[in-house]
Amino acid sequence: MREFAVWAPKPERVRLDVDGVVYPMTRVDGGWWRATVDAMSNSRYGFLLDNDPAVLPDPRSPRQPEGVHARSQLWEPAAAAWTDNEWTGRSVEGAVIYELHIGTFTPTGTFDAAIEKLDYLADLGVDFVELMPVNSFSGTHGWGYDGVLWYSVHEPYGGPDGLVRFVDACHARGLGVLIDVVFNHLGPSGNYLPRFGPYLSSASNPWGEGINIAGAGSDEVRRYIIDCALRWMADFHADGLRLDAVHALVDTTAIHIVEELAAETDRLSQQLGRPLSLIAESDLNDPRLITPREQGGYGLTAQWDDDIHHAIHAAVSGERQGYYADFGSLATLAHTLRHGFFHAATYSSFRGRRHGRPLDTSRIPATRLLAYTCTHDQVGNRALGDRPSQNLSFGQLAVKAALVLGSPYTAMLFMGEEWGSSRPFQFFSSHPEPELAQATAEGRRKEFAQHGWEADEIPDPQDPRTFQRSKLDWDEAAAGEHARLLRLYQDLIALRRRESDFADPWLEHLDVDYDEGQRWITMRRGRFTVACNLGADAVSVPAGGEVVLASGQPSASVEHCVLPGHSFAVLRARG
Repeated sequence: MREFAVWAPKPERVRLDVDGVVYPMTRVDGGWWRATVDAMSNSRYGFLLDNDPAVLPDPRSPRQPEGVHARSQLWEPAAAAWTDNEWTGRSVEGAVIYELHIGTFTPTGTFDAAIEKLDYLADLGVDFVELMPVNSFSGTHGWGYDGVLWYSVHEPYGGPDGLVRFVDACHARGLGVLIDVVFNHLGPSGNYLPRFGPYLSSASNPWGEGINIAGAGSDEVRRYIIDCALRWMADFHADGLRLDAVHALVDTTAIHIVEELAAETDRLSQQLGRPLSLIAESDLNDPRLITPREQGGYGLTAQWDDDIHHAIHAAVSGERQGYYADFGSLATLAHTLRHGFFHAATYSSFRGRRHGRPLDTSRIPATRLLAYTCTHDQVGNRALGDRPSQNLSFGQLAVKAALVLGSPYTAMLFMGEEWGSSRPFQFFSSHPEPELAQATAEGRRKEFAQHGWEADEIPDPQDPRTFQRSKLDWDEAAAGEHARLLRLYQDLIALRRRESDFADPWLEHLDVDYDEGQRWITMRRGRFTVACNLGADAVSVPAGGEVVLASGQPSASVEHCVLPGHSFAVLRARG
């Protein structure tokens, strides 16, 4: 016998369908319905609401073998599936994280295919793999941010069993696993939750209808979110989560849902006996997210820092459009590296208002901020999905890598960045509904037409070729300049891991110097200095010592280092 339960305060009657047999359910307190029936361990089931003959999937479905519109399936991992009993985990603070999309990371696009690349990632030296969303969404391929059944794993990737194998294989190689989760909106296809209860709010965000986390009936919706988050870490052994766009979680209650989730995650961490990390994506530049709860913050482990990305990218590439308008100077880059945020209660021309809040660098270590040269957003949300490696030289890419990996911040790479992949990462989808597919394509064209792009230049998200173009070409990694850049990334990561001076997390110990005219900038990390020449001409930089790593052919003395154009050197003080 097995008990089935569903929270459904809206309908007057709920029935349970298990393998085609319909059973009545009993309403209990709080809008829950329950029934205990005979069921096999892999039974297909769903719910019938009122007099509608359609069988709807379980909002907490553990598996959707035939997609988000079909019946759910009972699932539990096999007893022998896990072999990671010796895995003790680690915090993300100070780590090197590798963000990847399962569908485009390999030609096959599955968890099992990704397992075959884990030895490569271990050799690269990264500490964590961060998966773009793997929850169930409509269609065969997409970015995953339009999920509608948050508890289940996307079947084309390999379903829940595939994810178990992947996480277990990562832990066997000493790699932690982070999973990107989206709780700020639901996708447009297969969202049956409003039929069950008040899951949606009257507010909306750029990606869809908002989630009811503060209105009437929101207690169970909040529980739905928190239980889902804990499930990834408890049932699938994930070492943490990346929380998508937490600024879109509109919560007017006294205890913000992010704070509540952080507290419950800490309790789960104590129960499991291993660290669990929560990383926020937020465009607010609000350090309260990463301030400990006992100091009045939300207590998250870390957050993405787009200001660091913008400052590095604009300074190296010269791009100034859109939100890059306030960035580009070495003064801006130096300020951002020293203080974590550039916009900290300062005017943002892109927003037309003041933005952000200063970071208390004496209390919050730099390792609670993630630095990166590109992400799925910063690549995929460009009109053509073009990577920096498609527009910049080897030297410029090397300088960007040195600024991130040589900094005190927690570092993150985006798949293929380390060898300068020539493949784009474009926005792709596979909505089965023709009208939704057309609306997605037209919306994309309209969005970029406002920025001067011709409609026929914008890749059609629904065209399968857009998805195929976005898959990594692994043959590149061993060839020419690609292989040279890959070795440089390996060496930077190894140096970061090997030398204790690079583990100092306090920005008050970071010295940054620069020359705007000559286009050089330096970061001093204890005995080491990371010197970067962002200009095309050779420059003499007032940083001397022994060269321990370089991208060009520098010459160094006790007091100065001569750097070729678009190059970097890491120097260690003599004595």
